[in-house]
Amino acid sequence: MLIDTHVHLNDEQYDEDLEEVIDRAREARVDRMFVVGFDTPTIERAMKLIDQYDFLYAIIGWHPVDAIDYTEECEQWIEELSKHPKVIGIGEMGLDYHWDKSPKDIQKEVFRKQIALAKRVNLPIVIHNREATQDCIDILMEEHAEEVGGIMHSFSGSPEIADVVINKLGFYISLGGPVTFKNAKQPKEVAKHVPLDRLLVETDAPYLSPHPYRGKRNEPMRVTLVAEQIAELRGISYEEVAEQTTENAERLFNLKK
Repeated sequence: MLIDTHVHLNDEQYDEDLEEVIDRAREARVDRMFVVGFDTPTIERAMKLIDQYDFLYAIIGWHPVDAIDYTEECEQWIEELSKHPKVIGIGEMGLDYHWDKSPKDIQKEVFRKQIALAKRVNLPIVIHNREATQDCIDILMEEHAEEVGGIMHSFSGSPEIADVVINKLGFYISLGGPVTFKNAKQPKEVAKHVPLDRLLVETDAPYLSPHPYRGKRNEPMRVTLVAEQIAELRGISYEEVAEQTTENAERLFNLKK
């Protein structure tokens, strides 16, 4: 039994075969999936999916790349939708300095606003960080994000950064496909270093497909390959990784077993 804590089943890449993708995940014993909506269309689709499937849950927020499009109306809409019992988190939010669509100051402002929103609705947050690690951590600390807790999604930082995130913010570290890449030394070190009770697994599907499917469309059944790699790196059983990461997700998002 596994939980894919970050998947985009609301992506257009699944328009033709969503049912089959979900069936394959369930057959692989991925029994719950958290669908992330990060702009108007993907949030709308995420909300439809969680009403359609009892094992899907939604995390909704505003992606930093699109921060320039964030309005007060967007915020009010997300806050209202967050009252749905199957909306379990706010995000993905954060900072992305790779793309230049949204200026850094606007990204930071929208990031802070969403942390405040998460506090109002008392839900954990999911952080997107690309080439902005120190600024991300600074804002999380300044805004006391430890009050709601959350995830560093698709974590790509060092073991030392993971320690800061865990020990100072009480956050969880989520690993996906890159931990299986042969040349990915740092994710493998993180997989061995982070306490097992602070680890989560994800696919970020349809992106970041694990080895040996790198470069192909990802899907949630492949979160099993992430868990297998973590188990191998840590020298423990797949079952132990599956059981503990599931328990971690249930704890963070206040889900019943």
